[in-house]
Amino acid sequence: MAVSGFEGFEKRVELRFSGDDPATGKGLRRLDFFSLEKVLHAVQCTVVSAVGNKFFDSYVLSESSLFVYPTKIIIKTCGTTQLLKSVRPLVDHAITMGLTLCGCRYTRGSFIFPDAQPHPHTSFKEEVLYLEENLPKNLSIKKASVMKSKSCYKWHVFTACDEGSMMEAEGARVDDHDGLFTVEICMTELDRVLAKNFFRRFNDGKTGDSAGKEMTEVTGISSVNRNALICDYAFDPCGYSMNGIDGSRYSTVHVTPEDGFSYASFESVYASREEFLEQLQKVVKIFRPAALSVSTTCAAGREVWRGVAKAVEPLGMRVRSRAKDEFPDAGAVVFQTFTARRK
Repeated sequence: MAVSGFEGFEKRVELRFSGDDPATGKGLRRLDFFSLEKVLHAVQCTVVSAVGNKFFDSYVLSESSLFVYPTKIIIKTCGTTQLLKSVRPLVDHAITMGLTLCGCRYTRGSFIFPDAQPHPHTSFKEEVLYLEENLPKNLSIKKASVMKSKSCYKWHVFTACDEGSMMEAEGARVDDHDGLFTVEICMTELDRVLAKNFFRRFNDGKTGDSAGKEMTEVTGISSVNRNALICDYAFDPCGYSMNGIDGSRYSTVHVTPEDGFSYASFESVYASREEFLEQLQKVVKIFRPAALSVSTTCAAGREVWRGVAKAVEPLGMRVRSRAKDEFPDAGAVVFQTFTARRK
């Protein structure tokens, strides 16, 4: 934990692999829990709760979330975790299963306490250098960019892929043949009254799971996607994490409610812009942040970001800035920031 407070902004890495697993079809899901825990210990986090279905496995971590698909892994960690230390061992484990890394995407916002971050997260430049040193040589097509806004927040994006993925990705993202797109939402300066819902009562006699389930219901998080199977956890004395499973789609919420450095995030994948905008409104109502950023990643040519400003304006948010860039194998990334119209 930082001296000044807990770092809520997550680091996120997505690793995509190619290869067949004709024996079981489970691919990366065959990675045993002991090996998975060993990787997470290097990152400096642990599993606190887990659930899965026929499509993927979902883990709530002591510092955010992990999702394991047969040929894809997504890890988000907050605080002073060293997320990028997971890349090399995960790639090595995949090789033993006959899988080859063909794509990597790393994203994060601006840290609230950047000076508290350890290597290799001391700067985006160092993060990029670390990734370049630890990614396989076949990922030769790379791009790193810092998407700036009129506020103090920036969106950092690094992607790398091999030539085969680049050729296959022309016109659509390789890992999104079903038309899904990814949305990452970051919120700071949460409404103080609403943030209190994520504090536990002293000596409440509840487990992290039971207290988490109560927070999910009380705050309205359960209504964001009623079709999702929710795996939630409440930390002591405060803080909350949730992973949702809806078929092959995931969603996740993480909350650091302390006044002075309060933060909440929401991430999910969508097939339609209408569903995304509806859930965005629900999320903003739950937290009422003073500052909001929305990053969408989708196939080039799809303008799923349109309508975001119109959706949050009735909730007292006004657009501050918008930036767009395109990345090999990842598609178009649009980063929008908003601030609240408060007295």
